[in-house]
Amino acid sequence: MRIKRPMVVLITCIATLVAGLLVLNFAPGEKKIDTQLTRLYDTDDPQFRRSLGVLLGPPIIEGNKAEVLLNGDKIFPAMLDAIRSAQKSISFETYIYWEGTIGREFTDALSERARAGVKVHVLLDWIGSMKIDDKSLDEMRRAGVEVHRYHKPVWWKLARLNNRTHRKLLIVDGKVGFTGGVGIADKWRGHAQDPEHWRDSHFRVEGPVVGQMQAVFNDNWTKATGAVLDGPAYFPALVAQGDMPAQMFSSSPTGGSESMHLMYLLAITAARHTIHLSNSYFVPDELAVKALVAAAKRGVDVRIITPGPIIDSDIVRAASRERWGELLEAGIKMAEYQPTMYHVKALVVDSLLVSVGSTNFDNRSFILNDEANLNVLDPDFAKQQEAVFEDDWKHARPITLQAWQNRPFMEKIGGKLADLIGAQL
Repeated sequence: MRIKRPMVVLITCIATLVAGLLVLNFAPGEKKIDTQLTRLYDTDDPQFRRSLGVLLGPPIIEGNKAEVLLNGDKIFPAMLDAIRSAQKSISFETYIYWEGTIGREFTDALSERARAGVKVHVLLDWIGSMKIDDKSLDEMRRAGVEVHRYHKPVWWKLARLNNRTHRKLLIVDGKVGFTGGVGIADKWRGHAQDPEHWRDSHFRVEGPVVGQMQAVFNDNWTKATGAVLDGPAYFPALVAQGDMPAQMFSSSPTGGSESMHLMYLLAITAARHTIHLSNSYFVPDELAVKALVAAAKRGVDVRIITPGPIIDSDIVRAASRERWGELLEAGIKMAEYQPTMYHVKALVVDSLLVSVGSTNFDNRSFILNDEANLNVLDPDFAKQQEAVFEDDWKHARPITLQAWQNRPFMEKIGGKLADLIGAQL
């Protein structure tokens, strides 16, 4: 059948529009780092700290306290207690917020505080919160909670559809902050006791760095709403609560999309003794592989824990394992967590630097998503997180180079195919 010329023009226009949107969504907005970093200093050199706080991110400030919370049984009660104690403001940004028993508890707690006159601001990623019922959102709004969905599909934002907020931030009264890997869903409940309950870590923070956490939340709140949150309800005077130097590090494709990537590369390049990396979606790019291999070759003990066969994305696991050859050949120790899905996102370098938050070790976190990590430079805190790593290692299965080379043929084919879209994982 002959297609009339106007129809050809229309089809061509639609195809061009779709192609243009795909390019805008899947291409990085800024020039990528394309050269391996030169090693200029160790992590204990004052220049390392200056570079973290001047070259890359906000200043590293003194006087903070950070507490690790392991798994939902510890994480959710601490977050809910903070929400229920709020007197002035609650700022809450998360990727996953689903229906379920824990979702109901958060909805009830946020709504109750809003009705009590607390200023409650909730920013949910549109994709990550698709499993929450509109009734729950309406319930919060009726109670006075300001709820917004980040990058909800509308025609003037279609070019940003692939840019999601993956940040996990809760700030109460501008004084207490939480960040880490946990989402608001029932699979995070419990204590990682079975395959239905995930292993994860979250962190409760006090001290001047909480002001930086509030500023990171404000960044996306202003983008989503056009409103600026300011004043003592959000930025009170903060006094020292501990002795940990810390900074709240963030990145976004709309500004500084390579910052998180560069921070990880800088820390790995500066490592002198040890690197303990826990990550739920470990799909390193070429630069990250080179940096890890170079660290191993100069004698750094590099160990990495990833999820095992219990994972919510088989394609991510396939793409990850495809890239392990060069790492294993360099002597890097790899292990897969066995009991349940491993959702931890933590980097500990030289028993000094701890970086924890929402960032996965993949291109999506480094280039496409909005992410936020808490960086702490404290030997005691670092040793505590190394102890957590050691306990996780006991529940992980080491993967040798020989085992990786002898993996089934179909697994190798699947890895090759998954690797083709590795930049989007």
